[in-house]
Amino acid sequence: MKTVLITLVSAICFLLGEEVSSEEKYTTKYDDVNIDAVLNSERLLNAYVNCLMNRGACAPDAAELKKNLPDALEHECSACSEKQKEIADKLSHYLIDHREEDWSLLEAKYDSTGAYRQRYLEDRLKETAID
Repeated sequence: MKTVLITLVSAICFLLGEEVSSEEKYTTKYDDVNIDAVLNSERLLNAYVNCLMNRGACAPDAAELKKNLPDALEHECSACSEKQKEIADKLSHYLIDHREEDWSLLEAKYDSTGAYRQRYLEDRLKETAID
């Protein structure tokens, strides 16, 4: 069974590869992760959060996420593929909306300024205004 959850926080456009310059991209070998399966599995989601928080072992895809998350957040996921951006947004939005405590812990560790949450809330306001 594939372990999943690529980009947390996603963030959180986190998935993958070596740290890269602005012209390089992260590896796409984990882009086929089923993020819905992760979000619907308390066990899988907890495993990813625990990995990112240094409270548990990391599956290979989670380890890639953990390695690249700081760079992805700092550069607004500029080295992410479009699929990685979609996964990161879906995961991050889910955590912000449904697992506030986990999001707060991850945010304190990886995005202490709260820049990602602020962008998310601004986007939500724009979507609400359009509806």
